[in-house]
Amino acid sequence: MDTALLERGLAVISRCKERTGDIWEAHIGAAGIAAYFLVKENGFGGELAARIVAQAGNMLDAYAAPPPAGAVPDTSPADAERLILEALERTIDGLHWVGHNVIYSAVSLMALRELGNTRSRAEIDGIARLILSFEKTIPGRSWIGYTASQVKRFTIEESDHFPDIRNAARLSAFILDEVAAFPVIYRAEAHHDLIGHMLTSSHALNILSDLGHEAYFRRGLPPLMKLVKALRAARQVDLEQPPPLHSPVDRLPLVQASRSGCLPHETAYWTADYAGHDWDYGHVFKFPFSFYNHLNRLPGPARGGDRKFPLRRRQPFLV
Repeated sequence: MDTALLERGLAVISRCKERTGDIWEAHIGAAGIAAYFLVKENGFGGELAARIVAQAGNMLDAYAAPPPAGAVPDTSPADAERLILEALERTIDGLHWVGHNVIYSAVSLMALRELGNTRSRAEIDGIARLILSFEKTIPGRSWIGYTASQVKRFTIEESDHFPDIRNAARLSAFILDEVAAFPVIYRAEAHHDLIGHMLTSSHALNILSDLGHEAYFRRGLPPLMKLVKALRAARQVDLEQPPPLHSPVDRLPLVQASRSGCLPHETAYWTADYAGHDWDYGHVFKFPFSFYNHLNRLPGPARGGDRKFPLRRRQPFLV
């Protein structure tokens, strides 16, 4: 499979801080990498694969990030991983912007491992600077019923009834059960987007485990559980007496999201004009990538590996 999506995705992530002074454009790079692995991991081919790759390529065109001037391949794969993990070391024990410190780290490491070649130090330093910039940041800005400071102060108690998660497969099963427990998903950053990021941030921990960084997987679980704990409180929302919204972006009344008429393993899903809403800032690729990766870790007939994807009730793809 052509690795151009990986190269271009890494370039966007690496140049994010330099280009914008912020952390968010890296979404696009992570999405390009997600598109590559969505196709590869699920064995997509033909028109389906071509449409996903074309959509991802068009997205990356809109955020083109050339390599740093004078960049030369002078950093070994092992050193590249070490530098990124050293940056993640500073934030792995906390919830920062719903886990994007872990998400950006994990997809970068996954792409670098797949490429397996010597990289420029400028590229790796750019990724590390981005990860370091999450230090002392908030857990996220949008929560139903909580302020960001309240979520930051969450502790995980025995009464929360979280299972003992010892491996990636168990985490995937747990997260899919959490997603399936929502009878309604509201089209709000504090609901729809947080549920999506519960998928992606947990998947990022699983990627770290897959790559052999088991200590980071274990250390990232308590912060993830803060996100899950906050979302559990939003499973049943009384629209007559809704909980308070402290977010600068969410507004009452909460509007129920509508389900997509087709799913990401179907070619028709990728005929939509996602460019018209900026590919949901990359999440049109990121959420399906993480969901199917979780699904494919389930044992036996529940797995999506036979391409039948039988757990349609679990599939949270909304328009």
